[in-house]
Amino acid sequence: MRTKRFVVFTLLLVVALALSATLVSAQDAKVIKIASQTPLSGPQSVLGSSMSNAVALAVEQLSGPLAEAGYKVEYVPFDDQATPDVGVANANNLVNDPAILAVIGHLNSGVAIPSSEVYDQFNLVMISPANTNPRITNRGLTTVNRVCGRDDLQGPTGARFLAGLGTVSSVYVLHDTTAYGQGVAEFFRVEAEAQGMTVLGFEGTTEAANFEGVIQPILALAPDAIYFGGIYSQTGIFINQARAAGFSGIFMGPDGTDSSEFAQLSGEAGVGTYYTSVAGPASIYPNAAQFVADYNAKFGEDPQPFAAQSYDATAIALNAILEAATIAGDVPSRAAVASVVRSTTGYEGLTGTVTFDAYGDPEVGLYYVIQVGSSDPAAWGGNTLLETLEIPSPFKVLSDSMMGG
Repeated sequence: MRTKRFVVFTLLLVVALALSATLVSAQDAKVIKIASQTPLSGPQSVLGSSMSNAVALAVEQLSGPLAEAGYKVEYVPFDDQATPDVGVANANNLVNDPAILAVIGHLNSGVAIPSSEVYDQFNLVMISPANTNPRITNRGLTTVNRVCGRDDLQGPTGARFLAGLGTVSSVYVLHDTTAYGQGVAEFFRVEAEAQGMTVLGFEGTTEAANFEGVIQPILALAPDAIYFGGIYSQTGIFINQARAAGFSGIFMGPDGTDSSEFAQLSGEAGVGTYYTSVAGPASIYPNAAQFVADYNAKFGEDPQPFAAQSYDATAIALNAILEAATIAGDVPSRAAVASVVRSTTGYEGLTGTVTFDAYGDPEVGLYYVIQVGSSDPAAWGGNTLLETLEIPSPFKVLSDSMMGG
């Protein structure tokens, strides 16, 4: 009887010691955090939540090498509500957590620009999946990077496409007054005029529900096309009301249009709409097939545009943290991580190969022209891809010209 008790006691002791060792090991793991800032609430949360989901998936799937090196990686999502003041307030909070070594975000350039000023003061690297305003990288901040293209290339891409249709001689340009919407609309306007189109008007509006006062003056001018630099939560409602009011011309927008929510808001009025995008649906990327399947299995729906880019941005951050940690032999400094991120060369991601130029832009950006094919939001990923363009960043063009390349 005593022998049995001794055996039982011994087994319990072994189990206890094993559990104790596991707990000590878990406690000894050094915590590293990846943060994100996207709109998780409000009218733009469809895109923002999908971006956040993709970051979470990337952290889950790609943190293995860091775990093997003795680090525990945690994901900390922040809701910037697509509002600059909220984004800056969040930035001031997250920079005070020394475990946060990278930020993935934002969706809106108008939020990213002031928030990134805060990150930069604390050497905290930001990798954006979606911010397209040129000022994101033109400020020369060594902590700021993006895996997507720029509006000074996206806006002209849309104008050249409309000119190439051969049926557009006049266009009315609207924008939402944000850094993103107004910026891309201005670049579109300049190129539209260069292509010989008459710009009948250039107007900013913050209206989000009743566009009658905007639509009627436009109808009186009878433009062949309307271009609206803005986000789907506004542009989807606008085109629905414009069609109902009698507008029968072409409607086009930038990548702010690119969400299944646009189809829901615009209905049949949105079918046939053209938009440019620096992202496009994940289904257009051959390397993203497994990501789409994994995302759907985990979240019960297909990823929205910019989700695959968010996954790639997170992967670049994790790779940089691992490299910097290996060099340091410990938790790396934020400055070290930022330096490794900027030196990213030939990263093979879901959405293509990423090499950052000296300003943090991808040396070659991808730009798409897409047409809405259905009013069914579930069919958004099947919109028709009309053009794919690879356009080098302005800094790469300048560098190549200086080197005689």
